[in-house]
Amino acid sequence: MIFNKEMLRLYAVTDRNWVGKKTFYEQMQEALEGGATMVQLREKHMEHQEFVKEAKEILELCHCYDVPLLIDDDVEVALESGADGVHVGIEDTPVEEIREKVPKDFIIGATAKTVGQAKNAEKAGADYLGVGAVFPSPTKTNAIRITKEQLKEITSSVSIPAVAIGGITEENIDGIRGSGVSGVAVISAIFGASDIRKATERLKEKVEDL
Repeated sequence: MIFNKEMLRLYAVTDRNWVGKKTFYEQMQEALEGGATMVQLREKHMEHQEFVKEAKEILELCHCYDVPLLIDDDVEVALESGADGVHVGIEDTPVEEIREKVPKDFIIGATAKTVGQAKNAEKAGADYLGVGAVFPSPTKTNAIRITKEQLKEITSSVSIPAVAIGGITEENIDGIRGSGVSGVAVISAIFGASDIRKATERLKEKVEDL
């Protein structure tokens, strides 16, 4: 898929810790039905071939809704599965190395917590930035916090779009209004909800209002 910043509007990041009575696949389908505009598949402890298999299944599901699928960290899984891209952290494979070996339309997202990191990621060929944590995160309790002022400084320092991440909920999302982000990335606010589809719909409305 050809990347555009509208894909960042409501970015769903997966987390198996929230899988309960419904299967992982069913949860993903509900998030897509609710209006998720991008999905990042995050599997920190899955064996390589199993991860590739899962990525292919979720990719097919995402494309039924015209939504791109990105893989967290693992470039090889992204390429083998045919995923639309990858998101890498500050300590993962450098963006410039990834850009050299992937198709032209392959989407690369990069984490940035400072203006310097944001500028470096843009120069290296990143398509978008993930900036946070903007609020205390139940998923990454040791994540470095980014203030709204720092978030705005980062987004205004580059020409590529940015998505805010970290502890974002329906209740606090207004706290990033005016920060310059193109959307929000959420985990527990979607997958920790009792009704994933409705929670996604409500978040989508909140984001549209920002």
